[in-house]
Amino acid sequence: MTVRARVTAAATLAVIIVLVVSGAVLVHLQRQTLTSSLDESLVRMSDGLIADGYTGTQARILHPRGDEDIVGQFVAPNGEVLAATANLVGRSRISRWVAPVTGARIGQVDALMPNGIPDRLLARRFISGGRGVVTLYVGAPLDDVRDNVRFLTRSMTAAVPLMAAILAALVWWLVGRTLHPVERIRAQVAEMGGTDTDKRVPEPAGDDEIARLAKTMNAMLSRIDDARQRQQRFVADASHELRTPLTRMRAEIEVDLAHPEGADAGATASSVLEELSGLQQLVEDLLLLARSDAGVAPQRERVDLAEIVVGEAQLAAAEGLVIDTHAVAPACVFGDPEQLRRVVRNLVANATRYAHGRIGLSLRADDDGVRLWIDDDGPGVPTDERERIFERFTRVDDARAAGTGGAGLGLAIARDIVERHGGTVRAIDGASAGARFEVHFQRRA
Repeated sequence: MTVRARVTAAATLAVIIVLVVSGAVLVHLQRQTLTSSLDESLVRMSDGLIADGYTGTQARILHPRGDEDIVGQFVAPNGEVLAATANLVGRSRISRWVAPVTGARIGQVDALMPNGIPDRLLARRFISGGRGVVTLYVGAPLDDVRDNVRFLTRSMTAAVPLMAAILAALVWWLVGRTLHPVERIRAQVAEMGGTDTDKRVPEPAGDDEIARLAKTMNAMLSRIDDARQRQQRFVADASHELRTPLTRMRAEIEVDLAHPEGADAGATASSVLEELSGLQQLVEDLLLLARSDAGVAPQRERVDLAEIVVGEAQLAAAEGLVIDTHAVAPACVFGDPEQLRRVVRNLVANATRYAHGRIGLSLRADDDGVRLWIDDDGPGVPTDERERIFERFTRVDDARAAGTGGAGLGLAIARDIVERHGGTVRAIDGASAGARFEVHFQRRA
């Protein structure tokens, strides 16, 4: 059953229950009201008959004011009918109710007349001058009450299904109108294939739940589309990075085979080995990123970050650059030591690649956590490129890319590792014109 049908059925059933209960209460109140009104009429009639001053010596025919169907009797203590209405002449007493000393007894009795209609009966005592204590019985048929209640019941019986049908049609229309945008969203999603992530679902006007659902779904589709495009670029870039060294190696070998008289086997082997080393590094980087994308959590242990920074600085100094580590203070973080070493190595290698002659390393621990800065005196990073350089296979411009080598994965790997350790890494303004990278690890709770 569809949501539309379920909502319509539930709403209709609820309204039917409310209408039936309300109708039953209304019928009950109508019966009570009409019965009370009839009781008040009987009391007034009895007051009138008593006010006539009956002494037991008047005519035996009573003429109460009201409906001709009214019945009445004056009954002596011995049961003798002293007087009665014309429709009761010749009949014995109509009731053996004992009237209360004060007030009146009123209730429903079986038919007092041959018509078979139940009656409402009143019994009262009063003192007659000639007869002593006399009981007055006054009754009236309940046909008017019955007819009015029956009419109301029939009206409710006809009105409830009609109102329920009208409401069901209205709810069906309203729910259909409300769910129409959802159906449009479903139809659009059903038409989308695995490569149609650039499509979007229609967004209805307003800011209700359905509009927010459509906006949320479009935002999700945008993220999926971005991820797919990044994956496509990643595959294309990875393919290019892998193909380029393979092409160079093949070209060198083909030249040697085509011209063996001028081939230098040692130089070719050395060149191929260098290319293979680069390929191995690229494959390791790709595997690291693949494991990261798969959500593999790093191990956690206490790591002396100062020791790692100093060790990587000593390796970089072998390339002839001035490595300043006087601002490296003791600091420890929790994480995977090999991955953290990879972060420092990548950032130092990036600085080594672009520095003119000097690199500065600073490390400090404070109440906010641990911060590491890597400075170089190279060309720097343009402000509008400081986020893009952390994307995979990204190189900025000729000043920081031409002839420097690398696949453009070092900074991406560094950011990925740092973020999986709960930290941040960014390029910021440095003290000099060169680049400055800041790594911040949050203080462990």
